[in-house]
Amino acid sequence: MTDTTTRWGILAPGSIAESFAADLAHTPGQQLVAVASRDAERAADFAARHGALRSHGSYDELLAAPDIDVVYIASPHALHLEQATRALEAGKHVLCEKPLTLDRATAEQLIATARKQGRFLMEGMWMATNPVIRDLDARLKAGEFGAARHLHCEFSFRVDAGPEHRLLNPDLGGGALLDVGVYPLSLAHILLGEAIALHGAGVHDRVDLNVSISGRYPGDSTASLAVGLTHPAPVAARLSTTEGWIEIDDFYAPTHFTWVPSGGERVRFDPAQPLYGRGFGNEAAHVAECIAQGLLESPLVPHAQTLTILGQVDRLRAEVAGA
Repeated sequence: MTDTTTRWGILAPGSIAESFAADLAHTPGQQLVAVASRDAERAADFAARHGALRSHGSYDELLAAPDIDVVYIASPHALHLEQATRALEAGKHVLCEKPLTLDRATAEQLIATARKQGRFLMEGMWMATNPVIRDLDARLKAGEFGAARHLHCEFSFRVDAGPEHRLLNPDLGGGALLDVGVYPLSLAHILLGEAIALHGAGVHDRVDLNVSISGRYPGDSTASLAVGLTHPAPVAARLSTTEGWIEIDDFYAPTHFTWVPSGGERVRFDPAQPLYGRGFGNEAAHVAECIAQGLLESPLVPHAQTLTILGQVDRLRAEVAGA
């Protein structure tokens, strides 16, 4: 270990935390120091499987530990605000899973707390730190593929569970838009710019189950985005330009993208930078770099972007619920 090692703690060892910890182990300069859960046995099991130095049976114990630089919060959506606030007030930097909070207003509160405490805070929109997306964005902005015209992407899957499941329970921050809608909305924001107009239509039963979004973006570009919790679908994106189109499989965690020039041969673009695991490692490495530079927010997932996307989710949820 060196002085540049970033020391991590994990709150809530669920399925997303499993993926994060697995990727962290393959990321240079990162160390998983501790994991905390209200279930001490569960925390101990997670720590043993992922090589953490120790486990805690309470969140307060982890937050009080002096040897942890940054806390990764992987709890259900409805707990993000409380837990991230506690971590920031304990003097920890915070990477909080998406969505940062349940709405824009509470996200503004959390960001204000981070600034008051002088601590780094980032929403875990790992897609934005993926080297494939970063490369695509840079090439697109340089005009390499022509001008963007239309983005089409969908993120849908079937939830076979009862109404108390976190994805179907409004009290737990359920709904397609909060869970996966932030991905296509963020992709459109990154590649096309801030939306000029968005309109949503969908199916609502306690929460938004299926949502179709049409959007107008800068530069005469448009988008058609879809998310759902009732049916499986390919998780893919296609960006049409004036010169051809770009295909991105698993766009939230891509390993490459393909450029198809009009009348030409397909060209595969692999990332020039290493992809650590599925990409959670790249997110962690980016957070560590920001902290080392003394930044309080990420240039790749800035607070303004997080607030913009949550504001879009707020309006779309209201539109779908009121239809």
